[in-house]
Amino acid sequence: MKLALVGDIGGTNARFALWEEENLHSVRVFPTADYSSPEQAIAIYLHDLGLVLGDIGSVCLAVAGPVDGDEFRFTNSHWRLGRKAFCATLKVDELLLINDFTAMALGMTRLQDGEFQTVCPGEPDLTRPAVVIGPGTGLGVGTLLRLGEAQWMALPGEGGHVDLPVGTAREAQLRQCVADEIGHVSAETILSGGGLLRLYHAFCKLDGHTPTLQNQADITKAGLAGDPLARAVIDQFCRFLGRVAGNNVLTVGGRGGVYIVGGVIPHFLELFLQSGFSESFGDKGCMSHYFSGIPVWVVTAEFSGLLGAGVALQQGAR
Repeated sequence: MKLALVGDIGGTNARFALWEEENLHSVRVFPTADYSSPEQAIAIYLHDLGLVLGDIGSVCLAVAGPVDGDEFRFTNSHWRLGRKAFCATLKVDELLLINDFTAMALGMTRLQDGEFQTVCPGEPDLTRPAVVIGPGTGLGVGTLLRLGEAQWMALPGEGGHVDLPVGTAREAQLRQCVADEIGHVSAETILSGGGLLRLYHAFCKLDGHTPTLQNQADITKAGLAGDPLARAVIDQFCRFLGRVAGNNVLTVGGRGGVYIVGGVIPHFLELFLQSGFSESFGDKGCMSHYFSGIPVWVVTAEFSGLLGAGVALQQGAR
């Protein structure tokens, strides 16, 4: 019997694993910049496991960007993928392409104890949608619906590219500062690894500081060490995330809860838990009461996207 392979491909890294008996094994991570295509990375992955082309029957790849038609262009990397060419090159029978946050949302159905932390307490209404949102290389947003026992649907979308919302005069100044530099300011413009640095530069420009920090890691390190400017930038980042997450809850009726995923928040989790996220999350004027009892969790599970790709294959088979 042929094997199944799953992949979770973002702007920076591609993760691959074999999916067998509803579990992952042989997980490996490939920096996308080091390979010319997903086919090249997967061929090397298979070779390293002692497998040959043709051993894999079905593949599910979770990819960053809107999925439509035969050709797919990754939003935040140089990789390209054609369905027919992919199957022919790797000798696979079936390729399922899904949006990366479709996979991430489905991965929330496989969370284990110790893989998430409560930010806002509450009880999820399992008859209502849940929101999955995550700053990483970009900003992903997905919606998870429970259809029945062990059956789920994830709705894809490009919610990370909505306009950045503001709720205070200071936030309006920050957004205008960024707009003066790059034009349109989407949520992803700020709520991503590169966006944290962009927000830091906006703070420096508005407040007359000379920028000394060079990247996301520098800002995180300085914030954790107690630097006031870095801490203010991180707090504002969290407040913007709260506004975007709250907007999504209102849009889809997300009383099933909010899962915060992605690679950015876990780097400064302690500061996030102390931040103004919760305040801005429910700061919706006459609809602020709607947020009472909606739980929010930060997810620290390492391979939720891969698990979600496996769930998509599994549900497709059923």
